[in-house]
Amino acid sequence: MLDLVTLAATEAGELEAGLTAIGRGIVYVGAAAGPGVGIGIVVGNAIQAMARQPESAGMVRTTMFLGIAFTEALALFGFVLAFIISG
Repeated sequence: MLDLVTLAATEAGELEAGLTAIGRGIVYVGAAAGPGVGIGIVVGNAIQAMARQPESAGMVRTTMFLGIAFTEALALFGFVLAFIISG
């Protein structure tokens, strides 16, 4: 259990640096998990669409790659945000 005596014994700025590192980790996990789920949904639905109507596979594949690119951009924004938080 963390108590006030332990907090008082730390050096100046040590607690802030630790909490910043934890915050960066939480931000990056959220930024990586969300797009990961999104890409899985996009690809799964594209495969279902191609299986149902094979003649439109070219258009579906193009749209799928656009969806993947936009979803992956969210992960990059989160990665940048994790570095911005660190100051």
